[in-house]
Amino acid sequence: MYAIPLGDEGAELRPLETWHAEEFLANLERGREFIGQFIPFGSQATDVDSARSTLQRYTDMRAADTGSYHGIWLDGRLVGGVLTLNFDAATGNAEVGCWLEPAATGRGLITRAMRVLLEWIVEERGIHRVEWVAASGNSASLKVAERLGFRRDGVRREAHEWRGERHDLEVWSLLAPEWRSARDAHKKR
Repeated sequence: MYAIPLGDEGAELRPLETWHAEEFLANLERGREFIGQFIPFGSQATDVDSARSTLQRYTDMRAADTGSYHGIWLDGRLVGGVLTLNFDAATGNAEVGCWLEPAATGRGLITRAMRVLLEWIVEERGIHRVEWVAASGNSASLKVAERLGFRRDGVRREAHEWRGERHDLEVWSLLAPEWRSARDAHKKR
């Protein structure tokens, strides 16, 4: 359907669809502990059928225009992805998120993939306000949001319980004019 290069090292952004269930499960298995430090992302995908169900839920969300998954492949292997959720074109609001297995970290893959996703949701879909929500302890995620031009709106104190611990959730946002400024500044580099 599409494959968007994310640099020169063989990374691509592609659709992540139901038929990728085995690849998705393998990606989660390689990074389950790392990916699941702060949120239950992928925790229900424990075999091929449940991985397929997870992907089908997002396929249904794409059809309903409320969310989507986009995979990041590095040298032909699924290593993570970016996503939209709470996508509401009518109100101009959406949330974005991401995941990445440990072996693929530190290369800027999420930042580059998210730039593609943000360009699409702001310029093609007309989203005005994009949210990024992450646990305060998830410094890697928050640093990506900051690099992309998101601003911290506030902290929802101890709003999320995961693995017996209550986590503060930081809410960051990026408005369409801010995205355009950040994008243009990045292009000048």
